[in-house]
Amino acid sequence: MSVTLPPPIQTFFAATNTEDRAAFLSAFTPDGTIDDWGRDFHGHDALGHWNDTENIGTHTRFEVTAITSPTPNTHVVTAMVTGGGFNGPSHFTFTLAGSQITRMTITA
Repeated sequence: MSVTLPPPIQTFFAATNTEDRAAFLSAFTPDGTIDDWGRDFHGHDALGHWNDTENIGTHTRFEVTAITSPTPNTHVVTAMVTGGGFNGPSHFTFTLAGSQITRMTITA
C-alpha cells in the first residue's frame, strides 16, 4: 500500500528508516514535543536523546499503512514498527505548523 504523507511527516519516517539524525531533528520545530505513551520530550535536545535511545538508536523501521487527517494540521498515521525496541502496530498523531512537526503523540 502506498500512502502519501505531508512532507514533514514523510521526513520523520524516512529519516528514521535511513538512520539520518539530522533529518529527523529537522522535521520538528525547535520547541517540538514527542509524547511517547505519556512520556513527554520537549525541544531538540530532548528529541535528540529520545531518538538516540528509542528510535534510530534501536534501528527502528516503519512501514506506514494508513493516514487520516481530522483537521488540516492534524494527521494520524498507522505504521508497523520493527527494530531493536518496540515491535508492532502504532498510531502516530502529528500536529504540524507550516513545514515542521510541533507535536507527535505515539499510542497503540
